[in-house]
Parts: sequence; structure tokens; C-alpha cells
Amino acid sequence: MTDLWFIKSSDNKYKDAFNAFPNFSNLFVMAQKILKTEILIKATPAIVWQILTNVDAYPDWNPFIKSVKGELVVGQNIEIELPGMNFKPKLLVLEENKELRWIGKLFLKGLFDGEHSFEIIDHRDGTVTFKQEEIFNGILVGLFSKKLDRETKADFIAMNEALKVRAEKVQSEDLEMTNS
Repeated sequence: MTDLWFIKSSDNKYKDAFNAFPNFSNLFVMAQKILKTEILIKATPAIVWQILTNVDAYPDWNPFIKSVKGELVVGQNIEIELPGMNFKPKLLVLEENKELRWIGKLFLKGLFDGEHSFEIIDHRDGTVTFKQEEIFNGILVGLFSKKLDRETKADFIAMNEALKVRAEKVQSEDLEMTNS
């Protein structure tokens, strides 16, 4: 069953909000948005994981996530600073060399929630695929959909590329030390 939203118009009559304001209905109709990015990195899962979970070093290399405060412990909240936004998501998954995932919300659950994940897929040939994904849910998702596609996805890509550069540099340095 679909919920109906009514508004009181200037003539004091109640109207179905979806029909009265067709563009406004996008806020309620589009309740989910998924952003996915991935990049191939020439490094081991352990190197990528070490960089990803060394949150104290984020200001040195991460163009998207400016800082993370708190311990990475499943079930605990951490504080994350992005350009123009701070929030306190709950850590859901911390699987060494494989996955880091949290869930956050804007003010109240159901308005604009996001489950963010980082996944490292080992190809067992000295390379990994690093996947970054976020599933957004809530009644405000439609309002921010274009911004998510344009800005947030670009931020994911920028972080992925910066992680690749850093991890491949560490991998290269490790190989040089092993060969000397």
C-alpha cells in the first residue's frame, strides 16, 4: 500500500501532494541511490588495507575523507570529516585485508542514510581491485541525487586514485628493499 501525502492549498482544500507538486514527488519516489566505483591497484591486499585503515594518515593523502576520529572497532561510532560535512557513522564490518563498512544517517534514520563500503578483492597476482560503494536510502535521496552523481562519485574516484598511487608506491618500495 502506498502512503498518501496531503497538503493544504491556498484555497484551503487538501490535495494529494504527488499530484499537486509533480516535481516534489521525486523526493518520495526515489528512495534509494547506489554509487559504485572501482580501481585496479598493483599492490597486495595487506598494503592496501594498511593504508585504508591507517586513518591518522588520511590528511596526508586522502582528498575525500579529511579525517577519521575514533577506533576502528565493529559496533562503535567514528567521527568522519568530509568537505562541508561531518557525521558519526557506526562501524559494521572490519574484515582484515577484505572489507571496511559503516552506516551513517543525516539527523534521523530514514531521511538520508548511507551504508558505505570499501572492498579489496585479491587477484592473487600482485594486484587487487579496490571497490568503493555507498547505498543511500531515505526520503531526501531524490533531492540530492544529481549532487551524488556529480560530486560524491567524483570524490570516490579521487580517493580511489590517491589510494592507488600511495599503495603502488609502497609496493614498489617494498620490492626494491626485497631485491637489494
